[in-house]
Amino acid sequence: MLFRQLEYFVAVAQERHFARAAEKCYVSQPALSAAIAKLERELDVTLINRGHSFQGLTAEGERLVVWAKRILAEHDAFKAEVRAVRSGITGTLRLGTVPTASTTASLVLSAFCSDHPLVKVQIHSRLATTELYRRLRDFELEAAIVHSVPEEARDVELVPLYQERYVLLAPADMLPAGASTVRWPDAAQLPLALLTPDMRDRQVIDGPLPTTRSRSPRRSRPTPSLRCWRRSLPAIGRASCRIPGCGPP
Repeated sequence: MLFRQLEYFVAVAQERHFARAAEKCYVSQPALSAAIAKLERELDVTLINRGHSFQGLTAEGERLVVWAKRILAEHDAFKAEVRAVRSGITGTLRLGTVPTASTTASLVLSAFCSDHPLVKVQIHSRLATTELYRRLRDFELEAAIVHSVPEEARDVELVPLYQERYVLLAPADMLPAGASTVRWPDAAQLPLALLTPDMRDRQVIDGPLPTTRSRSPRRSRPTPSLRCWRRSLPAIGRASCRIPGCGPP
């Protein structure tokens, strides 16, 4: 069994199409198909349901593709360790972040980049929490700045970085004179510029609203990130927004 065979198998599972998988692996489709067929003979198990086209993984294939991803990830880690022994840590760190953490990633990365100047960093932002956890489990990311969600965090090591508290940004004339805090029912009646409903920060904000509001909150159009929110303010007009602030863990 060769690592190349596992790479081809994982590529087909991800692309769900033989031709696209072959293109991703820079090989011809016959070569890819032959390598996977050889892997199946060596393992004595059928991994892929075949017809005129890809028809999904078999039950055995669904179980074994998890191990294939893990083996390939360990293989990559081994090669990275060899390079580190020779010349220091090199390679690419793929860091995922929820939208609101994209601006705080530098706080985590600055010391790392100073210690390991040969490492390139790719930041994948504007991703929902569930997608970040999926990419971590599938070894598509090395790390992520993400909300702690127990039902999603299986097989993932969590390290607390900081705590968030939510602040309301609004024109002064929208708030009671001299007010330093706003109750959730009152905030719900403001025209709110919020993240999209699939984002965890939006879900945190939506959580207390249904039980406290007397009528549906006034909400302007949703945006996928704080950067988009800032850019959209001229089009939105007068609006308020609740955003997270950072504090020590």
